[in-house]
Amino acid sequence: MSVSLSPYALFGSGHSLAWSWISRCEYPWDILHEISKLILEIGPTLDAAAYDHPADDVWIAKSATIAPTAFVGGPCIIGEETEVRHGAFIRGSALVGDKCVVGNSVELKNCILFDGVQVPHYNYVGDSVLGFRAHMGAGAVTSNVKSDKTMVAVHNDGEVIETYLKKMGAILGDFVEVGCNSVLNPGTIVCPRSNIYPLSSVRGVVPPDSILKSGKGVEIVPKE
Repeated sequence: MSVSLSPYALFGSGHSLAWSWISRCEYPWDILHEISKLILEIGPTLDAAAYDHPADDVWIAKSATIAPTAFVGGPCIIGEETEVRHGAFIRGSALVGDKCVVGNSVELKNCILFDGVQVPHYNYVGDSVLGFRAHMGAGAVTSNVKSDKTMVAVHNDGEVIETYLKKMGAILGDFVEVGCNSVLNPGTIVCPRSNIYPLSSVRGVVPPDSILKSGKGVEIVPKE
């Protein structure tokens, strides 16, 4: 049976500066073409006492820790108490929430990280939305373009939802755990509180409160 993919179903916490925009979308991926615009709208409204403004399109919380070797390109917002570690590459159009970890050699591009998200080691997150306290293990990546370069569709238990996007990575709900070296294929949706085994190739929709197991095949089972 198909599951609800509304913003409220995937991100019940609402822990993001972008929530008022995302909550108005029919599907969370509808926000992907608006990320740059919403950053430029939110940025000037941030408390100047709490945020530095080192470039016209970059806002970095004064309580954030940015490694000197990290690159932060705009438009970008980095939230309070967030840590951006050595060699991180933030290409732009990235809204990073409070108390996040953007680790060594991590690349972010056109994405929203809700508060508490951890992408701590060798991750690529592009054209994606990661919910509250989602975590991607070392080497886990989003794949945001199909090999045949056609538009991405979301497959929800027999229902095919056209996104009309050529580039779409993954949508991770609140409290999702992705195992090390997993690949989230274009259009992947992992619903809240679900876990992905390491070394998994993930497609389609993983229901809430589930475990995706990989080995000789892929199996999705409810959490006990």
